[in-house]
Amino acid sequence: MNSNEILKLMSKGLFEGKPIKGMLEETNISWVILGEEFVFKIKKPIKLSFLDYSSLELRKLNCEKELELNQRFSPIYLSVLPVTKIQNQWVIGENEGDIVDYAVCMKKMESEKRMDLLLGESKVSGEQVSLLAQKVAEFHLGAKVIKKEMDIDSFYGIFNDLDSVSDIAAQHLDQDYVQKIASLISLSDAFIKKHFPRFQNRMEDEFFRDVHGDLHSKNIFLYENPVIFDCIEFEESFRQIDVLYEVAFICMDLENFRRKDFSDTFLKAYMKEFDCMADVEDKQIFQYYKCLRANIRAKVNLLDAKTETDADKRKKKLVSGEKYLDLAVSYMDSMKSIL
Repeated sequence: MNSNEILKLMSKGLFEGKPIKGMLEETNISWVILGEEFVFKIKKPIKLSFLDYSSLELRKLNCEKELELNQRFSPIYLSVLPVTKIQNQWVIGENEGDIVDYAVCMKKMESEKRMDLLLGESKVSGEQVSLLAQKVAEFHLGAKVIKKEMDIDSFYGIFNDLDSVSDIAAQHLDQDYVQKIASLISLSDAFIKKHFPRFQNRMEDEFFRDVHGDLHSKNIFLYENPVIFDCIEFEESFRQIDVLYEVAFICMDLENFRRKDFSDTFLKAYMKEFDCMADVEDKQIFQYYKCLRANIRAKVNLLDAKTETDADKRKKKLVSGEKYLDLAVSYMDSMKSIL
């Protein structure tokens, strides 16, 4: 499907014999139609270095994988449905007609309960954060243990890809950020070289598991029982990670909202359920993981800014990227004594 067809589906399409009457949200890789009761997520027909949705078959397989993986921890994922065109009528969920795509069907949540929005409005409590941490820990404890070879060069590469936005920083941010990026990469190399044996031991200690991969506040609804959604299905290496790396993402995210207290609350509640920091070196690795998560968010925002045509949206992406770079620098500064 393409953008025009998605708009027709949203405005004139049917589901269970009724008009969808949806609102459209678009990401880099998907279209999301927000209906009155249900949400329909359709993958864009694209191929990138880390995902392949280029054929109808591949999009179906990835929809089915998304459903399977998210049902491990989320009650909102319902089914994978065909999107068909019967003469001139677009329909979701019917097997008659020509199948043009597939959609992941989910229960619709109340958008005002999304955690990032609540954080922005200072409407999140410590009790909610603790409950969320307990749920994440419970999921991690039951997640599949991952055993695989670890390549030190790939560890270097994940962090050092930050260099890909040096040109954007030079053009749009203060010139000091070019040097900050170079310094972050140098310090990361030193940290990995010194601590790589412990990274390997954490694999042997069964701390690497098949988890969510993208655990941040935008992918959480804070109901009485928190609802986590939208885990990564398209690339196993993004999801089959150290549980501490996953925890680092949500903690970094909370600190980006200037809620270090919530970050501490989350970590404390999580550790009561799943103690995955065995010694001081693990605490240092946790700090490094937060730095890496901030690094990646900085890179994503700055790359988005490079291609954004709307001036206001581009400015927001640049501001966000700069903020994440500052956070990464603060984490690395706190670690210099042990490099």
